[in-house]
Amino acid sequence: MNQPPTVTLLGTGAMGAGMARAMAAAGLGVTVWNRTAERAAPLNDVASVASSVADAVSGADVVLTMLFDADSVAATMAQARGHLGPDTVWVQQSTVGVEGAARLADLAAELGVSYVDAPVLGTRKPAEDGTLVVLASGPEELRERVQPVFDAIGSRTLWVGGAGAGSRLKLAANAWVFTVVEGVAESLALARDLGVDPRLFLDAVRGGAMDSPYVQLKGAAMLDGDLAPAFALNGALKDADLILAAARDAGADLAVLPGVREHFARAVEQGLGDLDMAATYSAH
Repeated sequence: MNQPPTVTLLGTGAMGAGMARAMAAAGLGVTVWNRTAERAAPLNDVASVASSVADAVSGADVVLTMLFDADSVAATMAQARGHLGPDTVWVQQSTVGVEGAARLADLAAELGVSYVDAPVLGTRKPAEDGTLVVLASGPEELRERVQPVFDAIGSRTLWVGGAGAGSRLKLAANAWVFTVVEGVAESLALARDLGVDPRLFLDAVRGGAMDSPYVQLKGAAMLDGDLAPAFALNGALKDADLILAAARDAGADLAVLPGVREHFARAVEQGLGDLDMAATYSAH
């Protein structure tokens, strides 16, 4: 494409809002829509804010979906029926799991648009900074058309196969993220309950082979009660369920994730679901 693509983003939550600003900063023309209109309104300085899905997608070269789950994506894209151009590419970036990605690919075929499955690694701050990692999957002939979008929102793009492979890799990556978060929470809680200052755990691993910036970041957030949602616990629980469903279907034997899921669920039941997933420590 000689001209930058015009982009519509459906869903301006914690991730979507940052992605919209990153795309605008890269010089892309951006239109946004959100079911709760007031959440999209702050983007009117960088994007055109549409009042309906139909208006948002009309004339778009690329339509991005960044919504909570497969049901919300399907319901939103159903409203685009009849308003999508024949050359529109739908880039699905929500975390929807294996079954959800396949279901949405079928919907794309019904809508008559090309489909790229491209969930991302990263949270609110990388979205705002345009440093997400894009796990793209779909037809090779679409790569050139969507790459300017991926370059705007991400520091790296991995093309990992046919549509749906990106969602599979996202589940594996999130399984590791959740394992680390819950592992840190449990080590801090154990130190605390054994009568040791839990900050000493972070000091003990600092700089060693078992340390990482993420361990220190999430560990400090847990101890400081800094739980503004970069990745909300409600979303983490939803994704944990997607991981376990995919594992069952694949015959994979996961030992750790079932326990992580139960701890996330316990924290949600205690009313912590809108906080960052680091709030799992608060439920210990």
